[in-house]
Amino acid sequence: MKTLIENGWIVDGTGELRYKSSLVVEDELIAGLGMVERGNGFDQVIDATGMIVAPGFIDTHSHSDLEVMVNPYVEAKIRQGITTELLGQDGISMAPLPKRYISPWRKNLAGLDGDSDELDWDYETTNGYLQALEKKGVGLNESYLVPHGNIRMEAMGLDNRKPAPEELERMREITRREMEAGAFGLSTGLIYMPCAYADTEELIELCKVVAEFDGVFVVHQRSEADTILTSMKEVIEIGRRSGVKIHFSHFKVCGRKNWNLIDKVVDLLDNAAAEGIRTSFDQYPYVAGSTMLGVILPPWAHDGGTDRLLERLRSAELRERMIHDIENGIPGWDNFVDFAGLDQIFVTSVKTDANQDLVGKSLQQIGEIRGKSAYDAAFDLLLAEENAVGMVDFYGTEEHVIRFLTRPEQNVCTDGLLGGKPHPRVFGSFPRVLGKYVREEKALTLEDAIRKMTAKPAEVFGFERRGQLKAGNFADVVLFNPNTIIDKGTFVEPIQFPVGIEYVLINGQVALSCGRYDRVLAGKVLRKARMR
Repeated sequence: MKTLIENGWIVDGTGELRYKSSLVVEDELIAGLGMVERGNGFDQVIDATGMIVAPGFIDTHSHSDLEVMVNPYVEAKIRQGITTELLGQDGISMAPLPKRYISPWRKNLAGLDGDSDELDWDYETTNGYLQALEKKGVGLNESYLVPHGNIRMEAMGLDNRKPAPEELERMREITRREMEAGAFGLSTGLIYMPCAYADTEELIELCKVVAEFDGVFVVHQRSEADTILTSMKEVIEIGRRSGVKIHFSHFKVCGRKNWNLIDKVVDLLDNAAAEGIRTSFDQYPYVAGSTMLGVILPPWAHDGGTDRLLERLRSAELRERMIHDIENGIPGWDNFVDFAGLDQIFVTSVKTDANQDLVGKSLQQIGEIRGKSAYDAAFDLLLAEENAVGMVDFYGTEEHVIRFLTRPEQNVCTDGLLGGKPHPRVFGSFPRVLGKYVREEKALTLEDAIRKMTAKPAEVFGFERRGQLKAGNFADVVLFNPNTIIDKGTFVEPIQFPVGIEYVLINGQVALSCGRYDRVLAGKVLRKARMR
């Protein structure tokens, strides 16, 4: 199959200025760039007049892990120009998953990635999971991080304790096994259980293994609020002592009372770069975040896994203790109710029909609807849904979004939780940057924004032959109208596709044409190349 894309403005992903040219795709690869005549045996010709022709966008923080097993197309991503996504985030994902832990782990995973009875959960390892994806086929390119929580669970269960020496060695062995299977790095979510039970030394030991493969340590740090400076220093120390590349997930500073810390946060990034510690971060371009509602509970409530959490939620005495800790705080714990407020945390997804009326409502509103305190209403909801509740929380300002967006370490992501009434970032992160922050705010040039969506993340994570338009690379290509591209989803009505994305090619196949999505399984399961 030979395709000519003509008359477009090429933005190749490197940050260099756009230029008018044609691009030739042959089978799954880019055959060349330059002015080409139509009469050279092309099977299809795409007229890109007035459009930008760019590399396919790379989403470095995705939660499609379970979705791609059920519905491999992930249309919301392709319609915003994403051709590659990185799964296995926040230390909690699909694999590794020993059979004896399937039931409790599904409950722990549900709030982030959902749950399904349609799946065969017997794949056990990262290699098994990736092979299952390859067998089913994928709509876009899928890559994977080995999750710290899964490693810890396989080696020592879900308890809140320090690993014995032999358990730590077992964790190192599991990490090496999963990196050898093609994982691009290690992820952790240090506000999620069981990841939060790990100390710095445990993480350093695992990251030493990841560094052997030139992998990346992708971290939802312990705090994005009150203790963010201490939290960042821990992550930077892990990079310093292990030699691993550091990548902060969904970087931000949460809560009005912490906005004065932003200058010091930036200083830490600058100092790490000056020291030679390889540091990067991703960011979604919105002033609200999204995660599982269970994070509003103090860490001790989650000890032992979801089944133990549900037992505690049935206890009136332990509920009172939870409320006390939420209202008074625990040193080192990111208290979402404190920095967002009960009126600024909104439920986005539940799994049962009985509580669908609460989707889109704040915790304060849910209390009023159920005729009880906001705390008890939230606890009852978590209990009834077995912790499988998603939420959105508001934390920052547009000025802060722009400040981090323009940092040299930054690349764009969605962090898209796909269930229920999701955060609008699921549908619009990349078009929002190009429409709002490039065209309207002029915070970035178009060329730099596209670099942050393509070549930069490809370089950070080691996605070979992707992220740039050049001969010999895989033909992941997006065509969009720079004058109209914008996100459409809102927090009230998030499920709206963006406008302005006209064509998307994945490995040379047209997946989106004139805004029409074709359900093709054009993607590949990417595995990190072994170091030579």
